[in-house]
Amino acid sequence: MRRLYPMAGRAHLVGITGPPGSGKSTLVAAMIERVRAAGRPVGVVAVDPSSPITGGALLGDRVRMQAYAGDRDVFIRSMASRGHAGGLASTSTAAAAVLDAAGFDLILIETVGTGQSEVEVAAAADTTVVLEAPEMGDEVQAIKAGLLEVADLVVVNKGDKPGALRTAAQLRAMLVAGASPKVGAGQARPKRPEVLVTTAATGDGVEELLAAIDRHRETGRGGSSAEARLARAEAQVWAILADRLRASLHEAAHAETTRATLSEVAEHRLDPYAAADRLLAVLGADGS
Repeated sequence: MRRLYPMAGRAHLVGITGPPGSGKSTLVAAMIERVRAAGRPVGVVAVDPSSPITGGALLGDRVRMQAYAGDRDVFIRSMASRGHAGGLASTSTAAAAVLDAAGFDLILIETVGTGQSEVEVAAAADTTVVLEAPEMGDEVQAIKAGLLEVADLVVVNKGDKPGALRTAAQLRAMLVAGASPKVGAGQARPKRPEVLVTTAATGDGVEELLAAIDRHRETGRGGSSAEARLARAEAQVWAILADRLRASLHEAAHAETTRATLSEVAEHRLDPYAAADRLLAVLGADGS
């Protein structure tokens, strides 16, 4: 990564997220088909959930995209989340950086899709696409999760199903209502994402989606701004710091203190904030 990272930063990263059953993998496969038809290379980072029991993962996204396995201008990297929250794996952004450095101009990052905690992808992507399926009742869930707040584009997939157009209209109305309050000094204006309808199984609407992604890139409203790049760097570095702090506290030198401290919290003899202070002090004392 030390060698490759300076070569990255040119690709457009597109996050694809949404609830289970919205058709993320099918849509990604349809997008690959259209992108390749235009002669453009494309990289894909697809994250599957890990079993909390065995730690294994099916990596079914790779199966769905198997048709492109022999195309040298398509690279699909499936990875397990390994318990990492937020819809991505801890190394998803690193994998995207490698594909970026390798020369892929467009990189699609597909999240786990486990429900209401899929907002982490917004920090990793230049354009965030949030999928919804018609008549699944997920519009309110999307608002609760903050998904619509991080969306640059909202896609109602399975447009051939009854209620697809009605769902799109409802989402547009919600987004208009959400963007209507006046913005005070120093406050960021809420996003007003475009709402599109696709049918990934047939490819309907996919060209329009890719055109919308290109427009978002060209207008500079995505993650290409200096502010967005700084936010992405912050999110990536903080995630690495958190992983390293956790790993350090479970090393042999600190494992006994860590377990004893957590036991005190579990028994309500110590509050979590004091426990965090203690463990940070332990790491600081030996220079870890």
